[in-house]
Amino acid sequence: MFWFKIKMFFERHWLTLAIVALVVVSVLLPVWYMAGMEENTRKYIIASNMAMMPWATLNTIIFVGFLYLMQFGGFARFKKSKIDVGAVSIKFTDVVGLTEAKREAWEVVQLIKDRRRVKAIGGKILKGVLLVGPPGCGKTLLAKAVATESGVPFISASGSEFVEIFVGVGASRVRKLFKQAREYAQAHGACIIFIDELEVIGRRRILYDAFGGGSETNSTQNQLLVEMDGLNETEANVIVFGATNALEQILDDALLRPGRFDRKIFVDRPNLVEREKLFEYYLGKVKYDPSVDLARLARKAVGSSPAEIENVVKEAALIAVRNSRGQLNFKDISAAIERIELGMVHRLNMTEKERERIAFHEAGHLVTIYLAHPTDDVFKASILHRGGALGVVHHMPTEEVHSPDRETFIGRLRASLGGFAAEKIKYGVTSSGVGCDFAAAAMTAHWMVWSAGMGKSGFIGNYSAVPKAERSAEIINRLELESQELLREQLVAVEKLLKDNWHIVERFAKELLDREELDYDEIAAIFSEYGKPPRLLNKGDSV
Repeated sequence: MFWFKIKMFFERHWLTLAIVALVVVSVLLPVWYMAGMEENTRKYIIASNMAMMPWATLNTIIFVGFLYLMQFGGFARFKKSKIDVGAVSIKFTDVVGLTEAKREAWEVVQLIKDRRRVKAIGGKILKGVLLVGPPGCGKTLLAKAVATESGVPFISASGSEFVEIFVGVGASRVRKLFKQAREYAQAHGACIIFIDELEVIGRRRILYDAFGGGSETNSTQNQLLVEMDGLNETEANVIVFGATNALEQILDDALLRPGRFDRKIFVDRPNLVEREKLFEYYLGKVKYDPSVDLARLARKAVGSSPAEIENVVKEAALIAVRNSRGQLNFKDISAAIERIELGMVHRLNMTEKERERIAFHEAGHLVTIYLAHPTDDVFKASILHRGGALGVVHHMPTEEVHSPDRETFIGRLRASLGGFAAEKIKYGVTSSGVGCDFAAAAMTAHWMVWSAGMGKSGFIGNYSAVPKAERSAEIINRLELESQELLREQLVAVEKLLKDNWHIVERFAKELLDREELDYDEIAAIFSEYGKPPRLLNKGDSV
């Protein structure tokens, strides 16, 4: 490996050494030659050269500069960066959550560490690992942790850095990247290349493009396929980590075949236990009230990514500072979640009648969700203008539901219809505020009947996937009628629920008119007054 490092030094610095040698020769040789000339001749030659030097230097710089740009990366610099293992210093213990993803990634680490034993029995280590998952879930962090634990160099690049206006530049950059990675692999035993946003150069190739717009992407991807296939003289252990938050189906099949990206690791959003650990980790970086219930925060942040949880803590810190507090409390964190998910509060000038209508509308949603939804709980109710809505009832599942059943969808239907039913009971007519609720209810009912076989007609199959030309008019009419019957049936159930508990609806409408916003504890306390204690979320829950 010593000779590989010496070779790498000369390959990296040959241009500098050549320039130094050229400068030395260019200075010493003319001085020695002119030492034997007459003084007048020597002065004339020196004066002529000094006068021509600025123009000659300028022309040389322009020529060499354009030549370098055209031959080595076009008009945009290729910002690939080699990161030493010691500089990364991210271990698996530093990656909070991602239990399943870390378990799969640890297998890759073991293969890299045991590469000599794998080679001894005739095997080969992985060529590529595809990290797939939503943005902000830790794909880059996981790749760095693999490099640190493996003890090998780490080269990072973004997919967009390979795209250039000139055809062939992207392929040239891929060749340079893999050439550098193979040299590091020979010197250190292995090397990891991390390509973020892989879908930029990895999407399905365009084979018939009349205008040639896909030629550059195609040539770049073709070069990537060749480099990953190992068609080179050296047997360097280069492992490519590709990260994408796009659907795996948009990537080219040639990239996903065995021998290229051999392993796929899905980096998903954290579960309930992992979210609690994430809140504990990020809150540990700031001053916060020790009485904050982390388990309750984890339930309130269902579906949040690690990046979103970090953002919540940062926003909560700003809120605490604005309120002149030296540490965060639960109210600050709740306000941060609401500000991020629901938007900033804007107070509008409206008539008392309109405020009352909005209050009853939101009270209808609140009571329906609290009493009839099987998986969701109400975290916030407000009649303040947020994100384009005149009022809002913030409800979330208290735990992950990966495969919702019919009762869950029925709960969603009733939740959407609660505001409409409350307005209808109170005023006999409704307002334009039910438009978004109706859209959500219609989409849910349509999916239940058309796609999931959750209707009562006995139709089985996903009729939404059938081309329109192949659907019979009779089936379409029956499915549409069944969707409407489902909506009407649930509206009747919601109206009955609200009429039976109308005194609670009026109480919440009054509270919203007086206080404008109600948090979970305030909502639960009012329901408890009427003999309806919290169903799902309370501090006594074990997580």
